[in-house]
Amino acid sequence: MNDQLPSKRKALKLLLQNGCSPKVVEHCKAVAKVATEIAEACKKKGLDVDVKLVEIGALLHDIGRSRTHSVQHGVIGVEIAKSLELPNPVVAIIERHVGGGITSEEAEKLGWPIKDYSPQTLEEKIVSYADKLIEGSKRVPIERTIKKFSKKLPQSSINGMKRLHEEFSSLIGDFHAKSDTP
Repeated sequence: MNDQLPSKRKALKLLLQNGCSPKVVEHCKAVAKVATEIAEACKKKGLDVDVKLVEIGALLHDIGRSRTHSVQHGVIGVEIAKSLELPNPVVAIIERHVGGGITSEEAEKLGWPIKDYSPQTLEEKIVSYADKLIEGSKRVPIERTIKKFSKKLPQSSINGMKRLHEEFSSLIGDFHAKSDTP
């Protein structure tokens, strides 16, 4: 599958060509760095993870922010990714990274196509989790992200963030402790 993925350079070029701001690009780079670290840690634990997919998916996860900074950026990102004919696993990462996942009930309330937007594969979960550990381009504790989004996102999405944190803490340890903020 890796041969279908755009290179890191091409992924960054796609973000810029589609109108992502320098701040969004820096955020995507920071998420990709953390996501790759998590993927490598998972690989060391013997898990089957496509590190290249994680890196490219993380770089492109917020391509929808070229058009909106609302929660809709996930759905819009999918439209952009499909128009660029990106591989389906990358499209799935873009679609399922928002919050800790969006249930079909919440999707209906948001006016999205009705389906489950929760991360399914290990690669999708890694990118979604890494995204929650980055604020702007700085690494932050997961608790800070949960507190920040608990007023903005549905409880099911907050619960999803907590589940991702618990899952990765049990797999690779307390990864979020390496934050850039005190």
